[in-house]
Amino acid sequence: MVQAYILVQTEVGKAGTVTEAIRSMAETVGVENVTGPYDVVAKVQAETLDELGRLVVARVQELPGITRTLTCPVVNV
Repeated sequence: MVQAYILVQTEVGKAGTVTEAIRSMAETVGVENVTGPYDVVAKVQAETLDELGRLVVARVQELPGITRTLTCPVVNV
């Protein structure tokens, strides 16, 4: 299992809509609205790194209102 944090920048006024859309995805562990350079932070999980990549590129980045994402995979050291 691979987990990652996805930091999301949204268009002005779209953070709430984006948060709800990400929350509805089965892979989502948690999602919060935040302040600063990003508007939404989501924790997601996938079976493999490839599945994580497909989740981010094919589903999250395609959501209306998203302008940029930064994906931070969780590492256990």
